[in-house]
Amino acid sequence: MKHIVVQGLKLEYRDFPATADGRPTLLLLHEGLGCVSMWRHFPEKLAAATGCRLIVWSRAGYGGSEAYPAPRTPRYMHREGEEMLPALLAALGIERPLLIGHSDGGSIALIFAGAFPEVPLGVAVMAPHEFVEEVTLVGIREARTAWQTTDLPKKLARYHHEQTERVFLDWNATWLSPAFRDWNIEACLAQIRCPVLAIQGVDDEYATIRQIDVIAEQVPGTQLLKLANCGHSPHRDQEDAVLAVLTAFVGRF
Repeated sequence: MKHIVVQGLKLEYRDFPATADGRPTLLLLHEGLGCVSMWRHFPEKLAAATGCRLIVWSRAGYGGSEAYPAPRTPRYMHREGEEMLPALLAALGIERPLLIGHSDGGSIALIFAGAFPEVPLGVAVMAPHEFVEEVTLVGIREARTAWQTTDLPKKLARYHHEQTERVFLDWNATWLSPAFRDWNIEACLAQIRCPVLAIQGVDDEYATIRQIDVIAEQVPGTQLLKLANCGHSPHRDQEDAVLAVLTAFVGRF
């Protein structure tokens, strides 16, 4: 695992080198409880399939990355998309990335693409959120119950170590707070100028298919993939299908 300092915080990341010439650089953005290690073998499989350089990192406070000193706010994804991601790209010397995000990471990628429409070559999102749905809140309440009654804290501690409690409670409390109920990034979508691929499982336990349909309505030419027998993590539930469509998408650049 490598480390890089971004806005004064030491962040962990992995850098898979390109195996083919002239390929874009891919950046993977993890989910709300994720980190580098929680992607498991997916990054190396995607790098091998595309021939691209691929970078995956843990956002501040996740995995082995240093945490922000201040508490999380309802604008935490905007902070990542508008401040931290540009700073990370500058630190790594990457000018035109292709972003691939899951869940919160997908939302952050869309925020970035709307704020800096000239920068990304393309954006691929898996189970992103653009607005808050009741089904999402139900799932997050159920996650709180699992945190209190199952071995979920122990499982997450394998990846987040001493930061585990803050990782979970910050994410959970923010989504369930009254201040977050009106969170919405649909205005960002109309500013996006790059090609977009949006993937979602029809059995997503945290969202309805409306979450990706709204992207297609706002970003002309958006490619949609709705996967049967698939929940909130398409890259785990339908890995082969996701690798295939991502490889084809990346091949356009």
